[in-house]
Amino acid sequence: MIKIQKLGFAYPGDKLVFNDLDFLYEKGQKVGIVGPNGSGKTTLFYLIMGLLKRQEGEIEIFNKVRQTEKDFEDVRRRIGFLFQNPDHQLFCPTVAEDIAFGPLNLGKTHKEAREIVSRISDLLGLEKYIDRASYKLSWGEKRLVCLATVLAMEPEILLLDEPTAGLDERSTHKVLDYLKNNGPSFIIASHDMNFLKTLTDKIYLLNGGKILY
Repeated sequence: MIKIQKLGFAYPGDKLVFNDLDFLYEKGQKVGIVGPNGSGKTTLFYLIMGLLKRQEGEIEIFNKVRQTEKDFEDVRRRIGFLFQNPDHQLFCPTVAEDIAFGPLNLGKTHKEAREIVSRISDLLGLEKYIDRASYKLSWGEKRLVCLATVLAMEPEILLLDEPTAGLDERSTHKVLDYLKNNGPSFIIASHDMNFLKTLTDKIYLLNGGKILY
């Protein structure tokens, strides 16, 4: 589903983040990625989603090499990306509208979108927040709503960047239970090794511009 070969990337005026990085992700895998701050976990997700442009190498997703902005439009419909900062992901007046935004843009009817909002909010324990303004929520509550917006689009793969950061124990268990019992294929970048060990089939270490098993 994702095949990256000899990836090279550096931010302007900075040292290389990736140098000849190779990564293969197959359907059904549940993968964790760990690494020190600044090792490139978030950057890797941005490159997979086409939010940053690689300088070297090749990114192949769903059996197609992705290069142009148009190439990545299909990727963004089929891969759900949870940003690390919830303020980058929430922009509608209410929680319900934020969750419904993705399904509506995928062509769902308003009735279908409402049903998705109800189902996802019930799974993640967000029922009492549905009519609240997203910007008034706590950091942890926003993170949970962001996850709901991603799940509402029913993606084939999830890219989750620190999904439990800022969550209390109850909310963390909600996320854990969902991913264990309902989650599709996913890649999780996290510092929480216990969380990853509970969920994933394998964990990669990202360090020195390369991915190590």
